[in-house]
Amino acid sequence: MNTPPDPPPAPAAARPRTDWSRRLVNWVPIRSLGPRHRERIAAHLKALDERDRWLRFGHAAGDAQIDDYVGSIDFNRDEVFGIFNRRLELVAMAHLAYAAAPEGGWRPTMVEFGVSVALAARGRGYGARLFEHAIVHARNRGTDRLLIHALSENQAMLHIARQAGATVRRDGPEAQAWLQLPPDTLGSQLEELVESHAAEASYQLRRHALQLEQILEAVGEARRRLGASPPSDP
Repeated sequence: MNTPPDPPPAPAAARPRTDWSRRLVNWVPIRSLGPRHRERIAAHLKALDERDRWLRFGHAAGDAQIDDYVGSIDFNRDEVFGIFNRRLELVAMAHLAYAAAPEGGWRPTMVEFGVSVALAARGRGYGARLFEHAIVHARNRGTDRLLIHALSENQAMLHIARQAGATVRRDGPEAQAWLQLPPDTLGSQLEELVESHAAEASYQLRRHALQLEQILEAVGEARRRLGASPPSDP
């Protein structure tokens, strides 16, 4: 997306988060991604079909354009989050693109949110979970406003924004959703820290389980081959 115009004077404030019991039931491990994940990010985005690419980028992005986008992500400034399945495939991701901090300051005042979910992982609320996670992260970084710049036909994304209390403004085929973020608190800082550690622990458990599964599969395959081998001559 291109650099957004100045925000409206009074974006809506973020609505309170859901209660802890409901959030625990719906908890999904969301892991921070870094430069070493560029290949996985590119593979996830290239697996999107033509319409999903259109909704994500606002234009018919080809593979070369996706490579350019992934290569341009500044992990020192921005934040990228991902959800992995049990095979450790990236099935959903969000990109928080932070605006430059005002002159003389260090806290960015605005951040833009973009999200994509693989077709096989739809209907599980991953987009909403990534959006909630992004709000907490942006708050803790001292950011005042969150922007979603989407096509008007992207009803799923705009619904998530409205559910959070965002003000949505349409301009022909495009729409902008602005959300005023509350200041960070000790609770929001602890929430992000706990969820980050829990997500990393979940990922490592899945990685070890997958490695064990692959070892057992290899042993089983070796046994099948030995059992199918003809007996050797005496």
